[in-house]
Amino acid sequence: MSDQNNENSTNNTNNTDNLSQNEAMDDILSNFLNTDDSRAGVDSIDEGIDEERDKLMAENAELKDKLLRQLAEFENYKRRTSKERIELTLTANKETIQSLLVVLDDVDRADKTLQTTTDLEVAKEGISLVFSKLRSIMQQKGLKKMEALNEEFDADLHEAITEIPAPNEKMKGKVMDVLESGYYLNDKLIRFAKVIVGK
Repeated sequence: MSDQNNENSTNNTNNTDNLSQNEAMDDILSNFLNTDDSRAGVDSIDEGIDEERDKLMAENAELKDKLLRQLAEFENYKRRTSKERIELTLTANKETIQSLLVVLDDVDRADKTLQTTTDLEVAKEGISLVFSKLRSIMQQKGLKKMEALNEEFDADLHEAITEIPAPNEKMKGKVMDVLESGYYLNDKLIRFAKVIVGK
């Protein structure tokens, strides 16, 4: 009988604990939820949602404004760089042409001298000086002549115009003659050498 009393007492204690836990839970929920019967049950929840929505809409408007400003800035940048690129293309050769004007003046003077002189040696010397000046200016601008004669034929550098029989085994597959020189500009190939190759 005492076991049964102990069991009943334990059950009563558990029931009391469960009841107090349920009451505590009800108190917590009533703080968060509207339990007032005189108001609709979702008013306080709706107010919180409205505040959150307004906050999110304001953030959205701010981000949209930033995006539009960034897009406008980028469009201005594209327009400006496009204009600069066109100007650069139009004036890219200006410096080179200006440096070649000196050579053009020398060519005009040499032409006048050739019209009036009878001394062939003076004319040769003048023309040689003009060519020397032209080569010097082109080298200053980064132009370099390719050395191809007697070199191994390389399809990446040479354009074979024709093949001729090689005078000896050593010259087979090598450049026998150069019809047009190849050139590099700042170490970048800008023209293939047109060559005759030994076979």
